[in-house]
Amino acid sequence: MPHGQTEATQPTMKRALITGITGQDGSYLAEFLLGKGYEVHGLLRRASLFNTDRVDHLYRDPHDSAARLILHYGDLADGTGLRRVLERVQPDEIYNLAAQSHVKVSFEMPEYTADIVALGTLRLLEAVRDHCTQRGSAVRIYQAGSSEMYGSAPPRQSETTPFQPRSPYAASKVAAHYYAINYREAWGMFIANGILFNHESPRRGETFVTRKITRAVGRIKEGLQDKLYLGNLDAKRDWGFAGDYVQAMWRMLQQDEPDDFVVSTGESYSVRDFVALAFAELGLDWQAHVEIDSRYFRPSEVDHLEGENGKARSILGWEPAVTLPSLVTLMVQADHKLAQQEALLNSAGHRGPLRGAAHG
Repeated sequence: MPHGQTEATQPTMKRALITGITGQDGSYLAEFLLGKGYEVHGLLRRASLFNTDRVDHLYRDPHDSAARLILHYGDLADGTGLRRVLERVQPDEIYNLAAQSHVKVSFEMPEYTADIVALGTLRLLEAVRDHCTQRGSAVRIYQAGSSEMYGSAPPRQSETTPFQPRSPYAASKVAAHYYAINYREAWGMFIANGILFNHESPRRGETFVTRKITRAVGRIKEGLQDKLYLGNLDAKRDWGFAGDYVQAMWRMLQQDEPDDFVVSTGESYSVRDFVALAFAELGLDWQAHVEIDSRYFRPSEVDHLEGENGKARSILGWEPAVTLPSLVTLMVQADHKLAQQEALLNSAGHRGPLRGAAHG
């Protein structure tokens, strides 16, 4: 303890609770907060298989006194469990990143999507409200929104653009967004809504289109597959790097007052553009390998998302650091390494693709 500083005045380490910590954003946010000196707690859904590969490099045995990443079993479908975790953790900040976040899957599982994305957020907000009332404490909350909420609204989309959701996932995110605003206005809670446009990385799930593309490019280069089947190549998206975007989440909770912010690059590219960049990275002709499969079209398409990020730039002092070409290079190179490892294992008698997120 520094000279002249008593135990009573010694600064305490901030505690953050991240729902969805095992996802792409959760892992980057955990890294970022640990680097800021936080004690980080994560909500982990029970599964029969290990699903912590994105945060395994951060994890230390809880018996180690220096461990600052602690995982707790919990689920947004279980309000009672959420309350127990809050009592155990006593967080200063909460980042609600948990969701059934796959748009196409939300058409197949709309009720489950609404239960986790919309009602799950409501359960969390109500649990935090009770916790703060009973403890007399204040907790700052980040609610993860999505550019999908804008749906068919014409670009560029900003904080004042009316939402026009085109999927059960998007409609559920709109509900969660307004639950957050209602709790902020009704109960005076510090809740910031981040409306994040598409953000990718080597840790993106393999069923999302960007990772599906970069994964296929590496495997095609190594002769492990020949074709990549995609849906709508004309859809335009505003793609950024997830590692940049989690910094904006943190900055929102450091403000004097809670607010809503669009986080985006301000530029959009088509899926076709992304495909061309990815295949060119390894010297491949995408037209020789890509085929269209109508099964990958959405029942209701979102044609063009492009964010206006002026508010985040001016108030948060945030701006994206990674351009789309750099992002594509990062993802393709990471997935090419995975494909090379897979090819090597296949030559030794192992069969089957490697699974799990590449780190980067």
